[in-house]
Amino acid sequence: MNERPGVVGRTITTVEVFWQKSVAEPSVDEFKKRIKEQTIRTVSRRGKFILLGLDSDSLLIHLRMSGDLRVEYMDSPIQTHDRILLNFIDGTRLVFNDTRKFGRVWLVKDMNSVLGDLGPEPFNELLNGNGLYQRLHFSSRKIKTLLLDQTVIAGIGNIYSDEALHRARIHPETVANQISVEQAEVLLVAIRETLAEGIRRNGASIDWVYRGGEFQNHFRVYQRTGEPCPVCGTKIERKLIGQRSSHFCPVCQPLRSCPDEQ
Repeated sequence: MNERPGVVGRTITTVEVFWQKSVAEPSVDEFKKRIKEQTIRTVSRRGKFILLGLDSDSLLIHLRMSGDLRVEYMDSPIQTHDRILLNFIDGTRLVFNDTRKFGRVWLVKDMNSVLGDLGPEPFNELLNGNGLYQRLHFSSRKIKTLLLDQTVIAGIGNIYSDEALHRARIHPETVANQISVEQAEVLLVAIRETLAEGIRRNGASIDWVYRGGEFQNHFRVYQRTGEPCPVCGTKIERKLIGQRSSHFCPVCQPLRSCPDEQ
């Protein structure tokens, strides 16, 4: 079908769970029992979580590496990697598809039981350069590792941290407490610009489980090892930092000091 129906106002009649580990909380049996006959009232986001506000609960969805959501008619064929189906009274359904099985859903009374430790949103108007500096100032971890910590700032993944650090001209191994207030201000702007571009380009489609995005065609450094930096032409380098691949330009992002991580 061509239209893309929403889910607000739709009432859940039946639930099918094909991969029980996809349900993080509560038990699968309780999940099925509680969510039935609830209507979806709101759809929002916090960090990397999609939030569906129901009549008496909240449904939290984290897509992780390969999760995907579809809204379709119930007579559509079930796909190989469909994990959870929420069937609506009007004959449509919400499908949670997850190739790699890392994604999770939570059905909770209080969203803070899952979201309580998340840091501020990058686009939060109350977050400024000094506020980011304060969050970095007391850590001796490397900035790349810290940006991926959702308790420091919510919603930044591996791609966007690499791209933002390149925009800000900060080496990913720079120790967080060595970043100045001025650098923190530049970094916050870079984070916001990077995320805004990613949203504008519908995200990145970097392997077969992702679809529809084109941000990968505009990467500055991510997965461009050995290719020229778009700013200075130096070859992009790759290094494993905190067990995550990090891509950077050694000229645009010089490492001025890097004591051992504590």
